Amino acid sequence: MMNNLLRTLIFTLFLALLAAPAWAQVGRLQGTAVGEDGKPLNGAVIEIERTDQKGSYKVKTNKNGQFLHAGLPYGVYSVTLTLKDETIESVTDVRVRGGDATPVSFDVKALKERQASAASGTPAEDALAGMSDEEREAYEAALKERQEALEKNAALNSAFNNGMTALKAEDYETAVPFLKEAAALSDTQHTIWGNLAEAQSKLAMTKNGDERTAIMGEAAASYSKAMELNPTEAGYANNFGLALIQAGQRDEGMAMLQRAAASDPANAGKYYFNVGAILTNSGDVDGAIDAFRKATEAQPDYAGAHYQLGMSLVGKATFSPEGAMIPVEGTLEAFQKYLELQPNGADAETAKAMVATLTTAVDTSFTNPNKK
Repeated sequence: MMNNLLRTLIFTLFLALLAAPAWAQVGRLQGTAVGEDGKPLNGAVIEIERTDQKGSYKVKTNKNGQFLHAGLPYGVYSVTLTLKDETIESVTDVRVRGGDATPVSFDVKALKERQASAASGTPAEDALAGMSDEEREAYEAALKERQEALEKNAALNSAFNNGMTALKAEDYETAVPFLKEAAALSDTQHTIWGNLAEAQSKLAMTKNGDERTAIMGEAAASYSKAMELNPTEAGYANNFGLALIQAGQRDEGMAMLQRAAASDPANAGKYYFNVGAILTNSGDVDGAIDAFRKATEAQPDYAGAHYQLGMSLVGKATFSPEGAMIPVEGTLEAFQKYLELQPNGADAETAKAMVATLTTAVDTSFTNPNKK
């Protein structure tokens, strides 16, 4: 009776803790925002959108125009200043890492001055009067080219912002056409191709059969373009690999994640960790164990990977006829390694409880050979 109760309690604890948040590496983003009048902006919204994988955050400026967002996962972000629901300016390819906070600043006054100067392009009257016919013709041609560039830039910003708004709202049907338009207007910006690829892969998962296959093919082409333009950004290979695994193309996805790990060895563990999370959610315990184990091999100091490996291995435990839990090899060691790395971590108490439970389970899983 007690053994059955113990077994029930252990698996209840295991199932409940699978939903616990995983440990992650985080950094900070901070900056200032100055208004058109040259004074600090108070209460302006700073939208922080992760571009190498899904993630959206917001923060407001204080009375001094300052803002700070701590606890951002390591990655690449687009940071946007918004006033009264209007996008004023965006800064792309902002990288958040450990150490000092990543700085980002906005100056609306300087921005407006640059826009006005570029839009007018008009020289002084005395300069015009002194121009020859050839010089005036060259000036007019340059002015026309500048105006066309401004119009193209306005169309690009509109298409990209509309696409990103739809992507954040998970409206992939709307996001894809807008981001395709942005890519057509500027095909050399890897951030556009990366977000288009994400929207296409997410859209593909809402389809079936040949339609899903076709859209995933488009996503593959977009991810390839993004990686071609920025081969050092491992996040694109990571996102592509995760999308392939979700679409059922596990071998292709794992190959892409191997590429991400090879191009960014310092963060290789997180790529395998992401695979483990997806496979856990899909019920593939064996696949998750393999992924979490690869994460610990790639980054031996990745405490969260050791913890999740332990939780996955608990699901493979068996029971003796007497009801004693028999954990598979490596389960206890995974929790012990987590506690070695993070003795006061978010999951430390749970890990300690599992170590105590597993130690008891190991001790009681052996029967006395002299017992009759």
